[in-house]
Amino acid sequence: MNDTARPKRLHIKTFGCQMNVYDSERMADVLAPMGYVASATAEDADLVILNTCHIREKAAEKVYSDLGRLKVLRAEREAAGAGRMTLAVAGCVAQAEGAEIMRRQPAVDLVVGPQSYQSLPDLISRIGTGDRVAAEFAADAKFDALPKARAVSGPAAFLTVQEGCDKFCTFCVVPYTRGAEYSRPVAAIVDEAERLAAQGVREVTLLGQNVNAYDGAGPDGAPWSLARLIRRLSEIAGLSRLRYTTSHPRDMGEDLIAAHGEVEALMPYLHLPVQAGSDRVLKAMNRAHTAASYLELVARIRAARPDIALSGDFIVGFPGETEADFQATLDLVEAVGYASAFSFKYSRRPGTPAAAMAGQVEDEVKSERLARLQALLEREQQAFNRSTVGRTLPVLFERIGRNPGQIVGRSPYLQGVWTQGPADLIGRIAEVEIEGSGSNSLSGKLVVKSAEEAAALEAV
Repeated sequence: MNDTARPKRLHIKTFGCQMNVYDSERMADVLAPMGYVASATAEDADLVILNTCHIREKAAEKVYSDLGRLKVLRAEREAAGAGRMTLAVAGCVAQAEGAEIMRRQPAVDLVVGPQSYQSLPDLISRIGTGDRVAAEFAADAKFDALPKARAVSGPAAFLTVQEGCDKFCTFCVVPYTRGAEYSRPVAAIVDEAERLAAQGVREVTLLGQNVNAYDGAGPDGAPWSLARLIRRLSEIAGLSRLRYTTSHPRDMGEDLIAAHGEVEALMPYLHLPVQAGSDRVLKAMNRAHTAASYLELVARIRAARPDIALSGDFIVGFPGETEADFQATLDLVEAVGYASAFSFKYSRRPGTPAAAMAGQVEDEVKSERLARLQALLEREQQAFNRSTVGRTLPVLFERIGRNPGQIVGRSPYLQGVWTQGPADLIGRIAEVEIEGSGSNSLSGKLVVKSAEEAAALEAV
């Protein structure tokens, strides 16, 4: 029998990008008034939502694998008299393959696209009436319908400012699953950021599929650029750090480049995907930039902010890619010197122009090239991390570490940093002298500026 006093439990599993992380948080906010509280696992959840990503084939197939496991789990719960588990699929796979999801896995109760999750309470209440697929709503309707209050769990938070993409890279499904570019109004973004700051958030990452194409309406109705929005957000009391992702080289305006050198709150870290170093491949991808124009852009950014760290995205094995094309990618990586990067084998996505292109590369070739690229990127990341040893960096502490007396935070370059220190530094920024570096993190000691601080450290 169900325990009627037990609160309804919600488990959301998030696949993919930071925007899906933001969307998952907002889905939890939308469902909170219905009495749902978060559950760390699916086993005791009354509602399980898979918030999906459609960028790569394996990510989509993982969803079907999870649904098969959840179907068995639900049957076991019902047999034990623990009540029925509702299964929902949200996100980009839901948008692109709603009918296919229902056909392949009838256990799914609800399919909801990324522009429709503000309607979850109504959709859940109608389960059993035959409505299993939610219609897509406009992005502005989604954001207007979201609750003002947000549940935050730490001093860093995501904030979506732009959705969709009009670039139509030939390998990408985003224009088909997230729709056309839409920028939220400045006032709505400022209001959300101020609420986050009031809750103790010190760092906000502005999100968009093509975030530097932002052109939301300002107070007078005229469009603002991302640079102007960043300058406005930097004025919010308590908001010490700003970041943004994901950007496109085509939309890196001069005002945004200048902001990197002029806005103290804008962190010296930029994710600027290039995807390939071969102009022939870039043209086939419809990227509308060349390797030379990308390198020239990097030089202008570094002139504005010499200590900036760059991150990138790379696809290997795009249709028609030759060994010479791949070598051009390696050459570009060496020319830039990335602090971090994400790299993937090309994944053939149905409905995209690249899926029908001739010259599909064999998987063994893609795997071998990816291994070479990742080895180079790993060397560059380790070299960048080593370059911070001996420097003193401001670190925003986010959580307690695994070991006694240890606290963990993030550097301005988004590296994890751990040190010994008091727990009351969580949510605050303190200087750390970097003493060691690893593949993915740094270690160091707190810089003591007073006798009181020294006494506090001795007590740890």
